Amino acid sequence: MYHYTESGLDNVWLENGYKEKKTPYGMAVAIDDADGLHEVLALEIANKQGRMTGKELRFLRVLLSLSQQGIAKMVGTTDQSMSLWERKGNVPISADALVRLLVLEKLTGDGKISEVIHRINVVERLVNQRIVATERKSKWRSKVESDEKESALA
Repeated sequence: MYHYTESGLDNVWLENGYKEKKTPYGMAVAIDDADGLHEVLALEIANKQGRMTGKELRFLRVLLSLSQQGIAKMVGTTDQSMSLWERKGNVPISADALVRLLVLEKLTGDGKISEVIHRINVVERLVNQRIVATERKSKWRSKVESDEKESALA
């Protein structure tokens, strides 16, 4: 097996799909279909449980052909923050989620962005709802109402 660290990821091992070649400068490795391998790795990262590491963030950013500055603008931060996340980890949940969606959209066409938007809208409605309690004849009743004024102003 070959430990494929050239991807920038520490946890990738190849069982096959590569050839080792002797060169005047030492041993070299040629990967069969490196683009396909990178797509598989990207999908594994995008679908994994838990937050992504800084190295995984960098791998996905490069796969998406985005600069640190470009992706930083998308997530509302600076390129210095993006650089720090890539070096040290601690990728914010919002950046993690956005990068995963971008990768899934690019590679499968199924980024489930509409599901995420729907989930955000549901959460906002739940945050802006209120419980209205009414007493009649010594008995309380309640109903949940959406606070439309609050939702419209947000």
